[in-house]
Amino acid sequence: MGTITPRKRKDGTTGYLARVRIKQGGAVVHAETQTFDRQQAAQAWIKKRETELAVPGAMEKLKGEDPTIDKLIGRYIEEAERDYGRTKTQVLQTIQKTEFAQLKCSQVDSAAVVQWLQALNSKPSTRHNYLAHLSAVVTLAKPVWRYPIESSVMQEARVAAERMGLIGKSKQRTRRPTLDELERLLDYFTDYEYRRARSPGKRPLPMVDLILFALFSSRRQEEITEITWEDFNDKLGQVLVRDMKHPGEKVGNDVRVVLPDHALSLVRRRMKPGAKGPIFPVNSKSVSTSFTRACDILGIEDLHFHDLRHEAISRLFEMGFTIPQAASVSGHRTWSSLKRYSHLEQTGDKYAGWKWLERCQPLTGKPQ
Repeated sequence: MGTITPRKRKDGTTGYLARVRIKQGGAVVHAETQTFDRQQAAQAWIKKRETELAVPGAMEKLKGEDPTIDKLIGRYIEEAERDYGRTKTQVLQTIQKTEFAQLKCSQVDSAAVVQWLQALNSKPSTRHNYLAHLSAVVTLAKPVWRYPIESSVMQEARVAAERMGLIGKSKQRTRRPTLDELERLLDYFTDYEYRRARSPGKRPLPMVDLILFALFSSRRQEEITEITWEDFNDKLGQVLVRDMKHPGEKVGNDVRVVLPDHALSLVRRRMKPGAKGPIFPVNSKSVSTSFTRACDILGIEDLHFHDLRHEAISRLFEMGFTIPQAASVSGHRTWSSLKRYSHLEQTGDKYAGWKWLERCQPLTGKPQ
């Protein structure tokens, strides 16, 4: 028989601990517990689990499940309550294809994990990501599905891998574009847009606006191409960035951010009555390809589109923004992520009087 035990939580509310025990020969051979906010829900769960466990062969099946890591990952992807970003799913699917993934859960110890990391022909930062994503899967294996693998295995492997230099976080880029590089890029794309517009049936990428918007909004490339008019609040000068990148939590991580004046004006210039859908209806990969190609043509070395975000945030601190003020623009959830910028001197706005700011002015010509 199942039992329910009321328990007071720290916040003053009551939780109901439901417990199911199966005895054979007077000894407990299986036990499950789960906590609910309502007593009725706890009672329903007990009834459901007792019915399921009473089915002939259910206990034998429960005791005998020992899937491969491949199957474990597959179940995680299919059954985990929350969705995850495309990158995490791709990493897990890549792990499924490895020889390591054919090991059964009971066969995986810290040594097996370290050997798998050693076999990966990848950078330490890539191995670090693989281990982090696999650890998230293993964390659920025993408490949720009762598979015979301990989460401590991953922790032990991580410590050993760090000391062996197998894993490590990627170095933060510090590359910032110079005004000269930006002007060369913007001149190049202005000419490109003009030539493209004169070609019948060819729609040019608005690379000038995309670069300027990234430079003044600090938005990532993918975010720029996905923000919509429906998520734009003209009155507050804000935009809702959906599924913002965040370690371990991307899907559903919607963040409302402030658009600085120049970025806000760029959006307003594109606004039309009844506008719907993406503000910048372009393919994210096309933006990256065009930017990289232009840098190659112009001889600009080691500059990525994402470096514009670093430049945008650096500019905010140079203009005297506090960490909370900068975070309201960048969307960083934790202020500690912005500490790398706190050493910057308040030198003012290096873009003051820049000729390309005309492209960021309201169409009325009214100064900002």
